[in-house]
Parts: sequence; C-alpha cells; structure tokens
Amino acid sequence: MPHRPPLPGRRVACAGIILAAWMAVLPVAAKLVVMHGHAEPTAATLWIQTDVTTTVTVHWRAAGEAVDRTLRLHAAKADDHVVVARLTGLAPGGAVPYRVRAGRDRRDGVARTQPSWTSPGDAPDLTIAIGSCFFAADPDARPSKHDYGGGFEIFRTIAAKEPDLMLWLGDNLYLQPPDLVDASAMASRYRRQRAFPGLQALLTATNHLAIWDDHDYGPNNGNASFRLKDQTLKLFRRYWPNPDFGLPDAPGTFGIARHGDLMFFLLDDRYYRSPNHARDGPAKTMFGARQLDWLKRALAAAPRDSIKVVAGGSQFWKRAGRFEGWHHFATERAAFAEWLVAQRIEGVVFLSGDRHFSELLKIERTDAYPLYEFTSSPLTSRPFVALDEADRANPDVVPGTQVARRQFGLIRITGPGDARRLSLESYDGGGALLWRHEVRAIDLRFPGTRGPRA
Repeated sequence: MPHRPPLPGRRVACAGIILAAWMAVLPVAAKLVVMHGHAEPTAATLWIQTDVTTTVTVHWRAAGEAVDRTLRLHAAKADDHVVVARLTGLAPGGAVPYRVRAGRDRRDGVARTQPSWTSPGDAPDLTIAIGSCFFAADPDARPSKHDYGGGFEIFRTIAAKEPDLMLWLGDNLYLQPPDLVDASAMASRYRRQRAFPGLQALLTATNHLAIWDDHDYGPNNGNASFRLKDQTLKLFRRYWPNPDFGLPDAPGTFGIARHGDLMFFLLDDRYYRSPNHARDGPAKTMFGARQLDWLKRALAAAPRDSIKVVAGGSQFWKRAGRFEGWHHFATERAAFAEWLVAQRIEGVVFLSGDRHFSELLKIERTDAYPLYEFTSSPLTSRPFVALDEADRANPDVVPGTQVARRQFGLIRITGPGDARRLSLESYDGGGALLWRHEVRAIDLRFPGTRGPRA
C-alpha cells in the first residue's frame, strides 16, 4: 500500500499535543502581590497572591542557620490564589531577607520582626501608622467617582515614615452596590484593590493589621441584617492575615494583636450591629453581647502597665450628631464606660476612622484619667468639609486637631518605663504635619496609682 501523508487536521492535532506537553513543563507566568502581615518577635507573616493556580515557594534563613528554609504552598483558585507563609526561627527586632517565587515571577524583600525586651527601661521607640477610607474608582467609572478618590501618593508618604506597623481602621475598600448581591464581584473588588499600583510599596514597607467598617463589610451604614456578611467576613479573613478572628461561638473580625508594649483590641462594629436609629435600650447593640464580654475579659487580663489600643470603625465617644457613632447606642456605651471605671482599667486609648476628617477627642472623667480617641480619615476618599454643628461645637475636641483633609496618623511611643510618651500626630498626603498632641503614659492611670511600678 502506498504511503499516504497525514491529513492536515491530524498534523495540527499532533503539533498541538506536542506544544501542550512542552508548555506543561515550563513555569507559568504568575503575577505576584506580597504584603507583610503581623509579625511576632521570632516569626513574620507574608500574605501572597498570584493570578493563576500554581505552587508558591518561599525561601528565608532562620537565625543562626547556614541553609535557607523553604516553604511550598499551593495557590488555589478556590482561595482566590492567596497563600499565607509564616517565616519562623527569626531573631527579635531583626530583618530577614526572603524570596518568593511563583512560576516565572519572583519577589525579593525584607521582613521585620518585633523587638523584645525584659526590662521596662529597655523599651525601644515604636511608630504606628493609622488610616481609614481608601477609595479607588474603577477605570470605567463616571467622572464624579474618579473625583471622589485621589491623592494616592499618600501611600508612598506613609512608607517613607518607616512605621513599625500600619493599622487600617476600616473602609479599606468601597464595595459598590452591584457587588453587594454577588460574592464573586466582591472578591474581584478585593483583588483589584490589593493590586492597586500605588499601594504596592507600602504593602512591604511595614507590617499590617486591619479592622473593617461599613464599606468593606457591605452596604453604607450596614448592620447585622446584611445577608452576605458571611461572604464578606470570609473575604476579609482571606485578605487580612490578622493573628485571630472572633470566637468559636461568635464569628467576626475582632481579635487581639500585640506589638511591643502595645496591645491592640481590634473590634468588629458591623457583624452584630443593630440599625443605627432603632429605639435605644439594652437590646440595641453596636458590638454584640458576646464580643463585648470578650473585650472586657481581654482588657481585664491585659498587663496593667501595657498601653491598650481599642480600635473600631465608628467613633466611640463623640457626644451627639446625625452621623454614625456609639452615641446612637447610648445604653450600651454608658454600661461599658461604667465598667472601665469600676474595673479600674488603665492605659486605654481609642482609635477610629470613618468620618473623612481627623480629630482628637479628650473625654474628661470624674476620679479617672481622661479617655483619648484619635479619629484618622480619609486616606484617599474625599474629605468631608461640611461638618455638622455637633462636630463643630463638641467641647471634647482638642483644639487644632479637627482637620478635613486627606491624611494619615502616626502614634510615636518613646521613652523607657514610666517615662513612656505617646505622640499622636496627623500628616497630609505629602508628609506635612497637620497637628500633634502628646500624652504621657503615666497620665493614663487612675489618681493614686501614678507612682513608679515595681
């Protein structure tokens, strides 16, 4: 039988099989995004996202070892191609170079661990950056949406301040109305925001913690009725590698993180929230009974001399006003304020975001140290210039601190032991100081307990 050449279709099919087999042995192109999560004295966390299903390999060298450690993680589509790597065996207060590979992509960086000390007199200086309200419009958004977000150089400015930690105070992205009925659209929003070009340097310039507020939880002024809140909780946990989240019997974003002699109590002001304008009473809650019980136990168990930073999305201590805040939950707030005094919980300061302006509130209390609340907002959203009368006339505002500009905050902790000081500072997007107020840690104690501690 004479030889017949293969049909053209067969030739193409065979070539396709060979090409596919050849491509299978090549590493895939995987665009990487890396963020430094919370660090401990002897471990650091890397949050890593690729854009394809692949193996992520992380190399680092533990303290005192001559050979790199290697961690291989599977970036799966079901997890939005997110993996979290924990670098262990590190020295306190040190820097550890690392290399991340995914396919043909590679990222080299340097992670940092927390300092550690045994004597209060050896406490090092710390700098904590804070901010809220990061809006970035979609490329095809209408002009008014593009105008709402801007000043993205603020992220480079924060990175240049070289903070030890960045705490995001909520509205870390803005879910849009079409997203709120589609979990996949919400996931896409998270991916786009995390890959925002202007953000990348900050993601690896410091370690990061976060809480949420209404716009990264769900609808504007959202409460516990939001039907997709379990989906947004899943996304928040995927994109923010905080040390812990909620309790086995109480889901949420709340948890504790420690950095040096600062303890952060990160609150969830949405998952259990009653409607803002529901009738006040014992049943009306911003945080939920289980979360508040956890917070009280955690504060009572914290070292007496530690600085206790309580962070929430909504303002805690403003007196009144039509905008969101704990004042709309007066029964719950009053009970907590009474508990703080009755239990003589010392060293507490409060942080909040949301309002699109900054201010420092100083709440004077009878026979107790004053409560300070530092509100820092917005990072890139439009500032809110038309303050209502309740804000303008609030006698608790420290003069000069109420500023409606795009901004971020710094908390600088300096000095040893009983001489510890907190400098609360606000900066504009270019790094210019807007205001500063200093608080001595010893003045965050009850009268009669301000002498040196043994």
